Amino acid sequence: MKGVKMEINEFHINNILKDMEKKEYQGYLLAQFTNIHYISNYRPTSFAFCVIKEDPIIYASKMDMEIANKTSTIEVKEFTSFSDMLGELKKEGISNLAIEPSLVYSTYEKFKDSFNIKSETFIDAQRQIKTADEIDKIQKATQIAQKAFVDLDILNNTNPENIVALELDNLMRKYGANGSSFDTIVTSGSNSSLPHATPQDKQLEKPILIDWGAKYHGYCSDNTRTIVYTEKQNEICDIVAEAHDKAIKAIKPGLKCCEIDKVARDIISEYGYGDNYIHSTGHSVGLDIHEIPTFSTKDKTVIEKGMVITVEPGIYLEDNFGVRLEDTIAIEKNKGRIIGDLPLIIE
Repeated sequence: MKGVKMEINEFHINNILKDMEKKEYQGYLLAQFTNIHYISNYRPTSFAFCVIKEDPIIYASKMDMEIANKTSTIEVKEFTSFSDMLGELKKEGISNLAIEPSLVYSTYEKFKDSFNIKSETFIDAQRQIKTADEIDKIQKATQIAQKAFVDLDILNNTNPENIVALELDNLMRKYGANGSSFDTIVTSGSNSSLPHATPQDKQLEKPILIDWGAKYHGYCSDNTRTIVYTEKQNEICDIVAEAHDKAIKAIKPGLKCCEIDKVARDIISEYGYGDNYIHSTGHSVGLDIHEIPTFSTKDKTVIEKGMVITVEPGIYLEDNFGVRLEDTIAIEKNKGRIIGDLPLIIE
């Protein structure tokens, strides 16, 4: 298995090296845990720096050396000091150094006087297209999350919101998840109009909105379901479901991400709720719950086979209620395929 992972990591590294060569970079500095994991199969627990170059290397903390040596597909060296690390890189002839956009400023300051530095999205671009193995893991994460939701039996659950969220998290763990993709959202009543509401110590009201996901071998899943009860709630849910279904049906390689956002947004606007659709239509999913590209008004990225992006339209009526419906979509040769088999409408 490690041989397969090594081949995949080498494939990603070689693609990034080609991008670096075009701009005459001799090194590319990574510190974000998921980026290091993506490149090497080693996920830091403390801190680490990965430098992609002809002979890539990871500088890991002493407390991480054992796990790094066991899991990394590229060379690992113990981090001793920034001066030692900088000295080694300069000795190798590195002068132009690319950095990931998320690199914290305090770390940037350590490098800025020793190299010509510029922020580059080489690894973000590489992570946009998932391998078959990555998609399999996202599918497994989704399977776990959806089974947990079904067994939660939300229609008959009498616990307060925060306990329901805990139960869902525990069920996902029970069924094989490494953890939750993000803080599970269980909200109800008027708080459902808050897209990222926090579960409260109060009994479930109507409607009930649940946004949850599992992590499996580091890869995330993401779903949202809203259980509605009143005539008005059903009316809004039907509109959101139409936007959800038609946006997914419109997905195909060659279109721009913003065009899919427009499909969902136009439908909701036609019903008079355009101002109540207050977020983008979707985001890519992988090792992080939010990756690029996004189904948003400004994202002109061309959709490609291998991308995995959520579709999650919503309508939020302030101080009243909100409805969001979300599935994760694998982009295939001619269409988008819903990952998972959970019914959209829970009755």
